[in-house]
Amino acid sequence: MEHLVADQGTLARVSGDNAIVISRNPDDNGTSRIKLPSGAKKIVRSGSRAMNGQVEGGGRTKKKAKAGKAYRVKRNCWPKVRGVAMNPVEHTNGGGNHQQIGHASTVSRGCTFCIDKKVALIDARRTGRLRGQAAAEAAKVDKA
Repeated sequence: MEHLVADQGTLARVSGDNAIVISRNPDDNGTSRIKLPSGAKKIVRSGSRAMNGQVEGGGRTKKKAKAGKAYRVKRNCWPKVRGVAMNPVEHTNGGGNHQQIGHASTVSRGCTFCIDKKVALIDARRTGRLRGQAAAEAAKVDKA
């Protein structure tokens, strides 16, 4: 449904929504009164266009998004499993008796195999949690 004449439709566009025309006054002032899905009532021009019926896809929000089901198909970014938790056949960091990468997590800037893609922390000065004096200095910098 259009809010202004010829604005390509801006009201009640979400799946399963519908708006109801309550009253029309085309003779007096050329306005119509509609009830939106939120329950609010709005006055629009009678020349505004609308469609009959309800927007398709009414039960879209009722389905629960579970890992590995509907959510994973569309957004293949969750759940995110660490490489060290996988088996050796699934990831290069997988396997072993303890969950560790098995090699340094940093590479030098002149590394030949990281030219095309980021494979690790490139040219990192340090990794891990700051502890001791380094943590105290970092806290001072954050406060300043």
